[in-house]
Amino acid sequence: MDSHAWIVLRTCTSHHRNDARLGMRHFHHREFSDTFALLALKGSHRISVCLPTLNEARTLGTILDCLRKNLIENVPLIDEIWVVDSGSSDDTLHIAKEHGAHAVLAEEVFPSAEKYTGKGENLWKALQVAKGDLIVYLDADLIDFGPHFVLGLLGPLLTDPTIDYVKSFYQRPLALGNGVAPDAGGRVSEILIRPLLALFYPALTAIQQPLAGEYAARRELLENLAYPTGYGVEIAHLIDLYQNGKFNSLAQVDLDCRTHRNRDDVALGQMTFALMQVIFRRLERDGKLSLHEPLLEIYQTWRIDGKRAIKQSMLLDEPERPPIRSLQSMLNP
Repeated sequence: MDSHAWIVLRTCTSHHRNDARLGMRHFHHREFSDTFALLALKGSHRISVCLPTLNEARTLGTILDCLRKNLIENVPLIDEIWVVDSGSSDDTLHIAKEHGAHAVLAEEVFPSAEKYTGKGENLWKALQVAKGDLIVYLDADLIDFGPHFVLGLLGPLLTDPTIDYVKSFYQRPLALGNGVAPDAGGRVSEILIRPLLALFYPALTAIQQPLAGEYAARRELLENLAYPTGYGVEIAHLIDLYQNGKFNSLAQVDLDCRTHRNRDDVALGQMTFALMQVIFRRLERDGKLSLHEPLLEIYQTWRIDGKRAIKQSMLLDEPERPPIRSLQSMLNP
């Protein structure tokens, strides 16, 4: 065996030990392809599927039709679908209603609270309007959606009561010109999240897709988590679960492949800035570093206009919603 092969083997073995120590369990969606078997396990559970949206008219209808046909009409596994929207300028809300979902603007839920916009805000609001004790979160820009996205996420929750939070992972292709790079997606995870986790929360490197927008959990767990209002919500959940001693109740499921709308570098830069705010707040909270000044919320970048470089500044704060359990008296007077 050459030295390179030995290094690879040793690395893989180490990861397996890490998973075992944490109680990390892995599944493949094919293990839960029998919808009727899951229905028999459902019992008294109520299942809600929630999608946060902003201008998702191109893909939303197909996703909702698939969910309704396969998991409501053919087999009544899920009980409701909620679309919580940030104020789309396209037909997203109309499509959601036409295709059988409950659809609401995020600002209409808990209207007395301070108003924010963003993915995490929509997920937090969805948890307030949805009635399920099992919650499935899905991104709404998926191009290759199938019922296995929901079945794979629900399977571990329905078959193992010690699992409370199921995270997806998958192959992530990236469109490049006229071709596709099959494993080049997830750029922010690879260049930012994974290095930071390796430095400060090495146990979390067991998570293959830490920013995956497809996951499912028990309501009781979600109601005890804070929700950053933007893109930081998924990484916040993982760090907080780990810090609260809940990480051994998490599992991962392989959904094979996920194709969605790829974002340009400008959008990824903005997303990265928001993620860093969420992570650095937790690093300080957890005693892993000390910030001598407050984190700035002004993101600065450059745009090339002909031969001129134009500086652009924008406010990109990432406020956080507190755990819903802490607001129960306000939400249900």
